[in-house]
Amino acid sequence: MLSIHSDEHFMREALKEAQKAFEKGEIPVGAVVVSNNQIISRAYNQTELLSDVTAHAEMLAITAAANHLGGKYLSDCTLFVTLEPCVMCAGALTWSQIGNVVYAAKDIRRGYSTISGLKMHPKTRVCQGPFSEESEKLLLDFFRKLRN
Repeated sequence: MLSIHSDEHFMREALKEAQKAFEKGEIPVGAVVVSNNQIISRAYNQTELLSDVTAHAEMLAITAAANHLGGKYLSDCTLFVTLEPCVMCAGALTWSQIGNVVYAAKDIRRGYSTISGLKMHPKTRVCQGPFSEESEKLLLDFFRKLRN
């Protein structure tokens, strides 16, 4: 893992992406992929904009990172994402062999860890990182706004 300070920096960047999603009427989830302590991709949910159910922040960030690196494996990378990945995103992260996943808010309804026995690539380290409260608040604000 990176240092606590850099974890906070990179998660703040993911939160900025989530804020972009919020402002565009998308579920506010943001992600950044980091390699060698540099952001190599950033993304936010774009399922409405692209009319694509697979256009989750993680999926878009994985694709952009692979394009940046010129290969499909992200074993030396860390994904910072504001919400625990869903099963689809966890599958893509597994296939990418990403080195680390740091998420802010836990997704108790659709997060990959809620599915019994589902695990990511054996070498992938997963942990909950900073700013869970900020990420949860952004999500709650979005769904409150949607209901009004």
